[in-house]
Amino acid sequence: MMNPSGQPEETTLTDSQDILAIGRETFIQEANTLQVVGESLDESYVSAVQLLFHCKGRVLTTGLGKSGNVARKLAATLTSTGTPSHFIHPVEAAHGDLGVVRPDDILISLSRSGNNSEVVRLISSCKKFGMKSIAITAGALSEMATVSDIVLFTPVEKEACPLDLTPTSSAVAAMAMGDALVVALIKMRGFRSEDFAAFHPSGALGRRLQIKVSDLMHTGDELPLVNKNLSLRETLPEIVGKRLGGVCVVNDDGTLAGLCVDGDVKRILLENENALDLPISQAMNANPTTVEADTLAFTALRLMEKRTEGPVTLLLVVDEANNPAGLLHIHDVLRAGIL
Repeated sequence: MMNPSGQPEETTLTDSQDILAIGRETFIQEANTLQVVGESLDESYVSAVQLLFHCKGRVLTTGLGKSGNVARKLAATLTSTGTPSHFIHPVEAAHGDLGVVRPDDILISLSRSGNNSEVVRLISSCKKFGMKSIAITAGALSEMATVSDIVLFTPVEKEACPLDLTPTSSAVAAMAMGDALVVALIKMRGFRSEDFAAFHPSGALGRRLQIKVSDLMHTGDELPLVNKNLSLRETLPEIVGKRLGGVCVVNDDGTLAGLCVDGDVKRILLENENALDLPISQAMNANPTTVEADTLAFTALRLMEKRTEGPVTLLLVVDEANNPAGLLHIHDVLRAGIL
């Protein structure tokens, strides 16, 4: 409804339960759409994956409006997972951007209706260059479907939008179809986390996949280390001085005996009035959680946070012989920007 000023009238929702119901219904409708689309996959999907896998050029994606946004996301996801891709605007393509296309390229076009004239013209133009094309559309009998080599049908009975106008369920369906192509290609190419890291040298993802425990752990003079026969009193200066909240405990031959952290010290002080004169071996944990130096720092962080026995802030780093090689503090990981 429009008010006299020509602006849409606002419908005020004051009941939080009504608002929650709208949100939940949106998720339900879009989830139902995804289930229908997933169940509709057929040999066309297989053909599309195989065509993309054997592509010797680049994968170009296109679309207008919300479909264009999804196409941009698909191009970015393909590129970051080992399939060189580029978004091409269907209108600008007709004004010179077609110069980027090559016969070995493949075009993926996205449109809910499949009857967008600019997109259809782009597909036809690319075909003249000898390119193959894939259409992702809810319009199985649309113009776009007619001129494309492979059609990936994304049936959408109704948008989550109450007006059935705003691309909501259809946009989610198109994005999911694109993701399904990407996931298949990742597995077929044997794409590894190391490969992903190579394409993401910066940012949180890059740090997660590249920074190892060895890059952050404390070693040498920074490593608090004591013999198991020392008393707690004799050990405290090493714990306090190195300021890591714990100390590695070793046998006479330098092999690992255990780890003693601040919590262990507090516990034995509360339990025994003569605790300071007891050997550190009676306060330490003889079976501490350990990691190796080449472990990803992100993996070590998750181990500290989700350890079965409870979270810890300090991890003992061991070598191949299970001897102490360093200590990793959770603050070191967080300072490195790994979350």
